[in-house]
Amino acid sequence: MDISAKHNADRMAYLNEDLYRQTLWHHVPLTDFWMLGNGTERRLHKLGIYDMYDLCQFPIEILYKEFGVNAEYIIDHAWGKEPTTIQDIKNYKSKQHSISNSQILFEDYSYQNAFVVMKEMVDQNVLTLTEKHLVTKQISLMIGYSKDCIKPSCGSCKITNCTNSYSILLEEFKQLYIRIVNPNYPIRQIAIGFQDVKDEYYYENYDLFTDVEIVKREKKLQETLVQIKHRYGKNAILKGMNALDFATAKKRNTLIGGHNAY
Repeated sequence: MDISAKHNADRMAYLNEDLYRQTLWHHVPLTDFWMLGNGTERRLHKLGIYDMYDLCQFPIEILYKEFGVNAEYIIDHAWGKEPTTIQDIKNYKSKQHSISNSQILFEDYSYQNAFVVMKEMVDQNVLTLTEKHLVTKQISLMIGYSKDCIKPSCGSCKITNCTNSYSILLEEFKQLYIRIVNPNYPIRQIAIGFQDVKDEYYYENYDLFTDVEIVKREKKLQETLVQIKHRYGKNAILKGMNALDFATAKKRNTLIGGHNAY
């Protein structure tokens, strides 16, 4: 739909399976299609597949051998099919709640600058935890590199505290970042997640090394920030890091819609 809409004056498009095959079967490059990145395109080119028509004519068993279960999505894509219905979406109930945030950066970022953006994202998601009175004890991080020069760095870890404390969660993300991210390549994508979030009233707890009084003061500050941002807007209060030239939170706060999933 995005490809077709770009060629219309009103930036809108209509597609059914027949129109898809007529207009997009021979469209290139493949990376213009949703969920098809440079790495997938290279693997398809090695098989002699350069457009969606080629993909439709290719033996399915070889595609499944090459891409595993993801071959199903690629094949449906090639035929212009979407097997998921609106009713499927309405009926879906997550077995495990999480809060996540991801963004594709405006340009290539260095290891140090990307770390600041990750801190902004942790800050935003912590306020979401605070607003919803939730806590977490498991975090995840994904870093994608420019032009898919190397595979994304992915990692997750469980932490000893079940909390929504910014200082505690930021330190955990810092250690995870240092452990998994390659500092020698430019960064273009960041995704973070708080897994298995639960009601803070029942599940919040801390280990013996945590100063609970400090955590309580921090939580009051977080609650105040949530109230101010609700009343005056997301950019009503900003931290020093948000004013840096390469920071993204201030600009993203002006965009329509949210960036969290729960």
